Amino acid sequence: MHAEELQYINEAFEKNWIAPVGFNIDNLEKAVDDYINAASPVKYKTLALCSGTAALHLAYKVAGITKGTPVFVSDSTYCATAFPITYEGGVPIFIDSERDSWNMDPEALEKAFKLHPEVKHVVIVHLFGTPAKLDELTEVCARHGAVLIEDAAEALSSFYHGRHCGTFGKYNAFSFNGNKIITTSSGGMFVAPDKEAWDKAMYYATQSRDPVPWFEHKEIGYNYRLSNVLAGIGRGQMLHLDEHHALKKHIYETYKEGFKDLPLTMNPYLPDTEPNFWLSCALIDRNVDVKPMTVLDAISAQANAEGRPIWKPMSLQDVYAGSELVKSEDYPVGYDLYDRGFCLPSDIKMTEADMQRIIAAVRSCFT
Repeated sequence: MHAEELQYINEAFEKNWIAPVGFNIDNLEKAVDDYINAASPVKYKTLALCSGTAALHLAYKVAGITKGTPVFVSDSTYCATAFPITYEGGVPIFIDSERDSWNMDPEALEKAFKLHPEVKHVVIVHLFGTPAKLDELTEVCARHGAVLIEDAAEALSSFYHGRHCGTFGKYNAFSFNGNKIITTSSGGMFVAPDKEAWDKAMYYATQSRDPVPWFEHKEIGYNYRLSNVLAGIGRGQMLHLDEHHALKKHIYETYKEGFKDLPLTMNPYLPDTEPNFWLSCALIDRNVDVKPMTVLDAISAQANAEGRPIWKPMSLQDVYAGSELVKSEDYPVGYDLYDRGFCLPSDIKMTEADMQRIIAAVRSCFT
């Protein structure tokens, strides 16, 4: 937190704009619009919501995902990517990762279209803030006439070939959850390039109220708008987004240097991309008899810090038991990442001494 957040929160109290409408929301949306559109040939407009999950839900709803709609979606992701598909009765078909960025594999996506040519919706994730192979993925989607949706929840300030992630899909989403690179405590944003889609998302986000003096509803809607108080936090945080990005990158590079002679590698990223380094992760080399939980337990015990395993793929989750996974390798890449990978403490408030304690804890597992 910085000083400006409290200033904007106090302003909301002083002017008595506490509800999910007001100048903090308007200014937060404008700040993000300006940031993501600076290098985009297509101009996107954002809608501030109560969570990134809500933003994805509205993206899917506006995109036309309904009961029985099959959807290709990244397998290596957090549940919030897949759950809103299920809210609408859609059927997620999970697509495996590739090893260059740990994101959706374009070859597996092409294979999936051969198996299911009727599919018209593809949801990609920029895992841990690392850009996916957008050139290849957008080309596959265009060739098959499919709508591309970006789950850029973790990827604010991540760039692919100089263009911001979240400005490639037809509908997209960011998250401002408390653990993201900037936060509104809880919150997110729906992102779309056309006013019609934005208007429809706003309609659903405000409980599908028709524009008449009384409460009239012709469709089911949701109470999804962001609080003007929480938006004040976001306004203050946006002033420090590039600073947060630089601190995240420093954490990543510090770990990479500290682990350079160990049998593990940091989460990779593609040439000519700039991740936001939201989470620094590591992958233990094959045939090394050290398990991720051994390392995480050492970090906890020796450095009093929290790490986690790599996200467990959705196709391994009990809630999606029996779901289809399309992969390009015999053993899914996402499963392999989960077997051997772990997420390191990545808090920008960490000191150099904190990071060195964590590095020492990790190193102790390999000596």
